[in-house]
Amino acid sequence: MAVTEPAPPAQPVAHEGILRRQSLRESAARTYARSLPIVPVRARGLTIEGADGRRYLDCLSGAGTLALGHNHPVVLEAIKKVLASGAPLHVLDLATPVKDAFTTELFATLPRPLADDARIQFCGPAGTDAVEAALKLVRTATGRSGLLAFTGAYHGMTAGALDASGGAADVRVTRLPYPQNYRCPFGAGGERGAELAARWTENLLDDPKGGVPAPAGMILEPVQGEGGVIPAPDGWLRRMREITASRSIPLIADEVQTGVGRTGAFWAVEHSGIVPDVMVLSKAIGGSLPLAVIVYRADLDVWQPGAHAGTFRGNQLAMAAGAATLSFVRENRLAERAATLGARMLGQLQGLAAAHRCIGDVRGRGLMIGVELVNPDSDDTQADVPPADPVLAAAVQRECLRRGLIVELGGRHCAVVRLLPPLTLTDEQAQAVLDRFADSLEAAVSAPHLRHDTGPSQ
Repeated sequence: MAVTEPAPPAQPVAHEGILRRQSLRESAARTYARSLPIVPVRARGLTIEGADGRRYLDCLSGAGTLALGHNHPVVLEAIKKVLASGAPLHVLDLATPVKDAFTTELFATLPRPLADDARIQFCGPAGTDAVEAALKLVRTATGRSGLLAFTGAYHGMTAGALDASGGAADVRVTRLPYPQNYRCPFGAGGERGAELAARWTENLLDDPKGGVPAPAGMILEPVQGEGGVIPAPDGWLRRMREITASRSIPLIADEVQTGVGRTGAFWAVEHSGIVPDVMVLSKAIGGSLPLAVIVYRADLDVWQPGAHAGTFRGNQLAMAAGAATLSFVRENRLAERAATLGARMLGQLQGLAAAHRCIGDVRGRGLMIGVELVNPDSDDTQADVPPADPVLAAAVQRECLRRGLIVELGGRHCAVVRLLPPLTLTDEQAQAVLDRFADSLEAAVSAPHLRHDTGPSQ
């Protein structure tokens, strides 16, 4: 489906009826359906076609799951091959040729020092399950219970993962400052802000009155996604690796959203050159299907048989789709492509920011991009930067949808417009995405009443 290809006639599908029944039947916890009232019926690559016949450019990509976009031929072929073979689809944790092929391909992509001495644990089907397994692993291996995590973090929706996330209400972990340039917690930004964040961490751990006993592990995201698309400085990541290694604290890298080429390297930790003790992997590794694993140093492998299990950890279709995806990204150098195209898109967005005071910051890495929208006319003269403007961000998201562009919002105040296009994005498609975003921003800014148009209630 090319960007310029016209949409076919609308199909006789009860679009409004489906949306109405979803609203009546599904949990109030549903999220994406509220801001994206569409009914997808077909999809290919970047493009989704709705039941009403409209086409959309999907820059959400299943929250980063679809590294190759929708229904990529190599993924479909891998799934069809397993189905046609008569192989069992449910095998618990038994060994199979499909699983062996997936594991072999995954290990071929890992940072070499880890892959040479690694173990893999297949978890439940979601990234949060893998986070839980990682936390359980380091606590078992070290005999400690404490955990180091960071402000702005997001690690999943299960209990332990939520405890380690930035929005935790009942804090049972030690929260450390995550460096960022635009809203630096120390008011410094840049290398100085990152240095202060690292020094805070080091001093807290070494202070005998700091109230932090030796923790079981430190968990961090190389790029905070839900926290607002904030890349960790490479130097700061190296400091975190030095601090944890010198104190025998296992370092857990949450690569659920950043992995498989998304940031311009196959794994985001490779930008800094660090090798974590544990990597948490999900989303794109399943090639669009549910799959989650942790990979970790062999000396941490102290599980007793059955100490961590899950009925659906042997998803054969996901492993086949995942192996095909990993191989395609690696062989076609899509990480390098993401780095090049992402830098170009960031440059154009920064040019747009120069003409719009409401764009406070443009940031990201590879094809993981965020645009923070702010209120430049705020009366707060004491603030270093203008306050976030979530109302404007929501209006921009609605205007994007009206123009056939799907984007997500994130950040501390839900004021960061996030772009997560597939790694197969073409130059033409990238320009179409940026053009539609620019038009949507202009519409939202020039027509203030649109900020109060909440659209269809779902």
